[in-house]
Amino acid sequence: MTGRIQKALSGFYYVETPDGLLTCKARGKFRKTGLTPLVGDVVEYTALGGGEGIVEAITPRRNAFERPAVANIDQLVIVASEAIPRTEPYLIDRMTAIAALKGCDVLVCINKCDLVSGEELYGYYTRAGYSAVRVSAETGEGLEELRNAINGKLSAFTGNSGVGKSSILNALDPSYHLQVGEVSLALGRGKHTTRHVELYRIASGAEVIDTPGFSSFDAESLSLALKRSLPDTFPDFAPYIGGCRFVGCSHTKEKGCAVLDAVRRGDLVKGRHESYLRLYDELKDLKEWNT
Repeated sequence: MTGRIQKALSGFYYVETPDGLLTCKARGKFRKTGLTPLVGDVVEYTALGGGEGIVEAITPRRNAFERPAVANIDQLVIVASEAIPRTEPYLIDRMTAIAALKGCDVLVCINKCDLVSGEELYGYYTRAGYSAVRVSAETGEGLEELRNAINGKLSAFTGNSGVGKSSILNALDPSYHLQVGEVSLALGRGKHTTRHVELYRIASGAEVIDTPGFSSFDAESLSLALKRSLPDTFPDFAPYIGGCRFVGCSHTKEKGCAVLDAVRRGDLVKGRHESYLRLYDELKDLKEWNT
C-alpha cells in the first residue's frame, strides 16, 4: 500500500491512507542508510492495526529539501516582509538558488503590506523574473491573488520567523487555527510558533506545507552541486551568460563578462548580482572531499 506523509513529529510519520491517517514509525534500515522520510513523500507502508503502521520504503522523489524538510513540492512560497522583521533580499536569493537547483518554482509572498507597502521587494523580484504577490494577513489584501497562485499545487511556505506564514494560512482557511506569535520589537524577529512540518488542504483546493521559521532562512548546507551550477540558479542571468568573452567566466570580475556589463547598464538588478557574489564566495573553497 502507498500513501503520502502529511506530518512528521518526534519520529512519527502520519501517512494519509484510504482509511484515514496512519501513525507510523520508519523501518530501522532508514537510519542505516541515512535516508529520512519527509512530509510530502509518497511511501510504501504496512498497516499493523489500531491506526498504526510501518513505513517500508520511499518512492522516487521529484525533489527534496533539508530545511524546510519537505519533498515533492511544486513551488516554494518564500514569505518575506518589509515591516518588522524586515527580510534581507540575500536570504531570499539564497533560497531561490536552492529552489532552482531542485527544479522547484518560487513564489515570493510579501506580507504585512498594511504596515509597509512591500513595493521595494516586489519590484526587486518581479524585475528578476520571479512571481511575487503582496498580501496582508491582517486585512486580507492580496489573498485572492495568492490563492490563485497556489491552487492546484503543493506549496511549501517558508521564511524567517515573524513574517506571518501561519497568519497567512489562517487567513486563507480560518478552520486551521494555527498558532501565531508576536514579533519582538527590540530584536526585530519573531518567535518560532510552528514546531513541526505539516501538510494542509486549503478549502479552495490548494495543498500547503507550513514549516518552522528560521531566524535567517536557515537554508540547507551549501553543496558542490550548487557550486557547479550557481550561475544557472540565477535565471535572470540566462540571457547574458552566453555572451561572455571567455569560456568558464565566473561572472565576478572578468573583463568582457556580459553579466557584469548587464549590471552596469541596469539591465540586471544590482542586488541580485551582489547576492550571487556572496554565494560564490561561500562556495568557492568547497572541495570534493568536503561533501
